[in-house]
Amino acid sequence: MTLANDAKFWDRTSRKYASGPVADQQAYARTLDRTRALLRPQDRVLELGCGTGSTALRLAGGVRSYLATDISAGMIEIAEEKLAADPVPRLSFRAATAEEFDPADAQFDVVLGFNYLHLVHDLPATLRQIHALLAANGALVTKTPCLGEMNPLLRLALPLARTLGQAPHTGVFTAAQLQAAIEAAGFAIEASERHASRGKDTRPYLIARKR
Repeated sequence: MTLANDAKFWDRTSRKYASGPVADQQAYARTLDRTRALLRPQDRVLELGCGTGSTALRLAGGVRSYLATDISAGMIEIAEEKLAADPVPRLSFRAATAEEFDPADAQFDVVLGFNYLHLVHDLPATLRQIHALLAANGALVTKTPCLGEMNPLLRLALPLARTLGQAPHTGVFTAAQLQAAIEAAGFAIEASERHASRGKDTRPYLIARKR
Protein backbone atom coordinates (compact mmCIF):
# COMPACT_ATOMS: atom_id res chain seq x y z
CA MET A 1 0.00 0.00 0.00
CA THR A 2 1.44 3.37 -1.04
CA LEU A 3 1.44 6.64 0.86
CA ALA A 4 -1.13 7.95 -1.61
CA ASN A 5 -3.40 5.00 -0.85
CA ASP A 6 -2.95 5.59 2.87
CA ALA A 7 -3.94 9.24 2.43
CA LYS A 8 -7.05 8.23 0.48
CA PHE A 9 -7.99 5.72 3.18
CA TRP A 10 -7.80 8.35 5.93
CA ASP A 11 -9.60 10.90 3.76
CA ARG A 12 -12.50 8.44 3.31
CA THR A 13 -12.71 7.66 7.00
CA SER A 14 -11.94 11.12 8.42
CA ARG A 15 -15.51 12.11 9.32
CA LYS A 16 -16.22 8.74 10.93
CA TYR A 17 -12.91 8.95 12.78
CA ALA A 18 -13.76 12.42 14.04
CA SER A 19 -17.09 11.27 15.46
CA GLY A 20 -15.67 8.24 17.28
CA PRO A 21 -15.15 8.38 21.07
CA VAL A 22 -11.77 8.02 22.77
CA ALA A 23 -11.55 4.38 23.84
CA ASP A 24 -9.82 5.07 27.17
CA GLN A 25 -10.52 8.64 28.22
CA GLN A 26 -8.59 8.30 31.48
CA ALA A 27 -5.47 7.13 29.65
CA TYR A 28 -5.81 9.94 27.13
CA ALA A 29 -6.08 12.51 29.91
CA ARG A 30 -2.97 11.09 31.57
CA THR A 31 -1.05 11.28 28.30
CA LEU A 32 -2.12 14.88 27.79
CA ASP A 33 -1.12 15.87 31.32
CA ARG A 34 2.26 14.12 31.04
CA THR A 35 3.00 15.76 27.71
CA ARG A 36 1.80 19.20 28.78
CA ALA A 37 4.21 19.05 31.72
CA LEU A 38 7.12 18.44 29.31
CA LEU A 39 6.38 21.39 27.05
CA ARG A 40 7.98 24.77 27.74
CA PRO A 41 6.83 28.24 26.65
CA GLN A 42 9.83 28.58 24.28
CA ASP A 43 9.29 25.24 22.54
CA ARG A 44 8.68 24.88 18.82
CA VAL A 45 6.50 21.78 18.50
CA LEU A 46 5.81 19.55 15.52
CA GLU A 47 3.05 16.97 15.81
CA LEU A 48 3.03 14.17 13.23
CA GLY A 49 -0.12 12.20 12.48
CA CYS A 50 -2.33 14.73 14.28
CA GLY A 51 -5.59 13.34 12.89
CA THR A 52 -8.43 15.79 13.41
CA GLY A 53 -6.39 17.96 15.78
CA SER A 54 -7.91 17.10 19.15
CA THR A 55 -4.55 16.71 20.90
CA ALA A 56 -3.02 19.77 19.24
CA LEU A 57 -5.91 21.96 20.35
CA ARG A 58 -5.34 20.85 23.94
CA LEU A 59 -1.55 21.24 24.00
CA ALA A 60 -0.71 24.19 21.77
CA GLY A 61 -1.67 27.00 24.12
CA GLY A 62 1.48 26.97 26.22
CA VAL A 63 4.26 26.88 23.60
CA ARG A 64 6.05 29.25 21.22
CA SER A 65 4.69 27.54 18.09
CA TYR A 66 2.82 24.34 17.32
CA LEU A 67 2.57 22.86 13.82
CA ALA A 68 0.27 19.84 13.60
CA THR A 69 0.45 17.69 10.47
CA ASP A 70 -1.25 14.67 8.98
CA ILE A 71 -0.98 12.72 5.74
CA SER A 72 -4.73 13.17 5.19
CA ALA A 73 -6.07 16.43 3.82
CA GLY A 74 -9.49 15.30 5.04
CA MET A 75 -8.26 15.06 8.61
CA ILE A 76 -6.61 18.47 8.36
CA GLU A 77 -9.82 19.99 6.99
CA ILE A 78 -11.67 18.85 10.11
CA ALA A 79 -8.83 20.07 12.35
CA GLU A 80 -9.00 23.52 10.75
CA GLU A 81 -12.77 23.60 11.27
CA LYS A 82 -12.19 22.95 14.96
CA LEU A 83 -9.51 25.63 15.12
CA ALA A 84 -11.79 28.17 13.44
CA ALA A 85 -14.49 27.43 16.00
CA ASP A 86 -12.09 27.60 18.95
CA PRO A 87 -8.94 29.57 17.97
CA VAL A 88 -5.65 28.75 19.68
CA PRO A 89 -2.78 31.24 19.18
CA ARG A 90 0.39 29.87 17.59
CA LEU A 91 -1.32 26.66 16.37
CA SER A 92 -1.41 25.81 12.67
CA PHE A 93 -2.30 22.70 10.69
CA ARG A 94 -0.81 21.32 7.48
CA ALA A 95 -1.30 18.24 5.34
CA ALA A 96 2.24 16.80 5.31
CA THR A 97 4.47 13.92 6.37
CA ALA A 98 7.75 14.09 8.28
CA GLU A 99 9.67 13.41 5.08
CA GLU A 100 8.38 16.60 3.44
CA PHE A 101 10.28 18.86 5.85
CA ASP A 102 13.80 20.03 5.11
CA PRO A 103 15.88 19.73 8.29
CA ALA A 104 17.88 22.78 7.21
CA ASP A 105 14.74 24.93 7.29
CA ALA A 106 12.70 23.34 10.08
CA GLN A 107 14.19 22.85 13.53
CA PHE A 108 11.85 21.84 16.33
CA ASP A 109 12.39 21.41 20.05
CA VAL A 110 9.76 18.68 20.43
CA VAL A 111 8.26 16.22 17.95
CA LEU A 112 5.06 14.47 19.01
CA GLY A 113 3.74 11.31 17.39
CA PHE A 114 0.65 9.74 18.95
CA ASN A 115 -0.82 6.66 17.26
CA TYR A 116 1.63 7.39 14.45
CA LEU A 117 4.82 5.34 14.26
CA HIS A 118 3.04 2.05 13.54
CA LEU A 119 1.58 3.67 10.40
CA VAL A 120 4.81 4.80 8.71
CA HIS A 121 6.17 2.72 5.84
CA ASP A 122 9.86 2.89 6.77
CA LEU A 123 10.21 3.21 10.54
CA PRO A 124 14.03 3.57 10.68
CA ALA A 125 14.01 6.25 7.94
CA THR A 126 11.18 8.19 9.59
CA LEU A 127 12.95 8.11 12.94
CA ARG A 128 16.16 9.39 11.34
CA GLN A 129 14.18 12.20 9.72
CA ILE A 130 12.61 13.13 13.06
CA HIS A 131 16.09 13.14 14.60
CA ALA A 132 17.28 15.52 11.88
CA LEU A 133 14.31 17.84 12.39
CA LEU A 134 15.01 18.24 16.10
CA ALA A 135 17.25 20.91 17.56
CA ALA A 136 20.08 19.91 19.87
CA ASN A 137 18.76 18.03 22.90
CA GLY A 138 15.28 17.98 21.34
CA ALA A 139 12.73 15.37 22.39
CA LEU A 140 10.58 12.83 20.59
CA VAL A 141 7.41 11.97 22.51
CA THR A 142 5.36 9.07 21.19
CA LYS A 143 2.61 6.66 22.14
CA THR A 144 1.76 4.14 19.46
CA PRO A 145 0.25 0.64 19.24
CA CYS A 146 2.75 -2.20 19.31
CA LEU A 147 0.94 -4.80 17.25
CA GLY A 148 3.59 -7.37 18.05
CA GLU A 149 2.11 -7.52 21.56
CA MET A 150 -1.52 -7.69 20.42
CA ASN A 151 -3.81 -10.56 19.44
CA PRO A 152 -2.11 -12.63 16.69
CA LEU A 153 -5.44 -12.93 14.88
CA LEU A 154 -5.40 -9.19 14.32
CA ARG A 155 -1.98 -9.39 12.71
CA LEU A 156 -3.20 -12.19 10.44
CA ALA A 157 -6.25 -10.20 9.36
CA LEU A 158 -4.35 -7.02 8.47
CA PRO A 159 -2.94 -8.10 5.08
CA LEU A 160 -6.41 -9.02 3.82
CA ALA A 161 -7.89 -5.79 5.17
CA ARG A 162 -5.19 -3.78 3.38
CA THR A 163 -5.79 -5.67 0.14
CA LEU A 164 -9.50 -4.81 0.35
CA GLY A 165 -8.75 -1.17 1.11
CA GLN A 166 -10.15 -1.49 4.63
CA ALA A 167 -6.91 -0.65 6.46
CA PRO A 168 -3.81 1.47 5.88
CA HIS A 169 -0.24 0.20 5.97
CA THR A 170 0.48 -0.97 9.52
CA GLY A 171 3.86 -1.97 10.93
CA VAL A 172 4.17 -4.81 13.42
CA PHE A 173 6.67 -4.53 16.28
CA THR A 174 6.93 -5.00 20.03
CA ALA A 175 7.67 -2.25 22.53
CA ALA A 176 11.25 -3.52 22.85
CA GLN A 177 11.71 -3.45 19.09
CA LEU A 178 10.28 0.08 18.90
CA GLN A 179 12.64 1.31 21.60
CA ALA A 180 15.58 -0.34 19.84
CA ALA A 181 14.65 1.39 16.58
CA ILE A 182 14.38 4.76 18.32
CA GLU A 183 17.78 4.30 19.95
CA ALA A 184 19.33 3.21 16.64
CA ALA A 185 18.13 6.48 15.10
CA GLY A 186 20.23 8.47 17.59
CA PHE A 187 17.97 8.89 20.62
CA ALA A 188 18.30 8.03 24.30
CA ILE A 189 15.12 6.74 25.93
CA GLU A 190 14.34 8.88 28.99
CA ALA A 191 11.02 7.35 30.01
CA SER A 192 8.82 4.39 29.13
CA GLU A 193 5.35 4.40 30.68
CA ARG A 194 1.99 2.69 30.32
CA HIS A 195 -1.02 4.96 30.64
CA ALA A 196 -3.97 2.60 30.10
CA SER A 197 -6.56 2.56 32.87
CA ARG A 198 -7.69 -1.00 32.14
CA GLY A 199 -6.66 -4.14 30.31
CA LYS A 200 -3.33 -4.89 28.67
CA ASP A 201 -1.56 -1.71 27.58
CA THR A 202 0.09 -2.20 24.19
CA ARG A 203 0.72 1.52 23.61
CA PRO A 204 3.88 2.51 25.50
CA TYR A 205 4.38 6.21 26.12
CA LEU A 206 8.00 7.00 25.32
CA ILE A 207 10.13 10.10 25.80
CA ALA A 208 13.36 10.00 23.80
CA ARG A 209 16.07 12.67 23.77
CA LYS A 210 18.23 13.48 20.74
CA ARG A 211 21.83 12.49 21.37
